[in-house]
Amino acid sequence: MAGLVNLNKARKQAERAKKKRQADENAVKHGRSKAAKTLARARTDKAARALDGKRRAD
Repeated sequence: MAGLVNLNKARKQAERAKKKRQADENAVKHGRSKAAKTLARARTDKAARALDGKRRAD
């Protein structure tokens, strides 16, 4: 004979699993790796330094 199942717990567990799957899909679809974020930040900083270096002194 099968054990008793609390339907509220089963429903909530299924809902959590569904949200976790959706979050994983979104992370793959829209997320960037740490290396990509670091590279983008470094490029932005370098461009800002280059622009500041070309400013005229008033």
